[in-house]
Amino acid sequence: MWTTIAVIVIFLLYFIAVYNGLIARKNQVKEAWATIDSQLKRRYDLIPNLIETVKGAAKHEKDTLQAVVAARDAAMAANGPSKADAENHLTETLKSIFALSENYPTLRANENFLELQRELTDTETKIQAARQFYNTVVMGLNTQIQQFPSNIVANMFHITEEKMFEMDEAEKVTPKVKF
Repeated sequence: MWTTIAVIVIFLLYFIAVYNGLIARKNQVKEAWATIDSQLKRRYDLIPNLIETVKGAAKHEKDTLQAVVAARDAAMAANGPSKADAENHLTETLKSIFALSENYPTLRANENFLELQRELTDTETKIQAARQFYNTVVMGLNTQIQQFPSNIVANMFHITEEKMFEMDEAEKVTPKVKF
């Protein structure tokens, strides 16, 4: 009788530990995404200043500037799985602005542009680190959800896998700027 009770108690304690572990990982994923969001907010705030600085030096590059503004607006409006795609597109369009500086000596010499470029580069580095952390946390959650016997607990409570933050193959290509 005592053996049966001990086995049931051990099973319940294990079940609780697995459930709590899954919830902790799920919360880590949310926290990692919030870190990405805060860095994206910083980037959103820097972009209008960068655009205004570039406008003064490269007035005829209207299409490039409009593409960046449109990508920023789309990224800010995106939610769920499309958020990662919109952010990747914004990252690619920002590269085209930095490529513009190669062809405009006045833009390269502009202290506001250089400072904004440094800030944005720093922000991009932080976003990349946050994405890497997010993917690490998602991998841990997804692995635990797939492993036996925690997969049983995950299924019972409808704890589902999260999507990694990945780039499309097309977004990995360096943009070409033609004049």
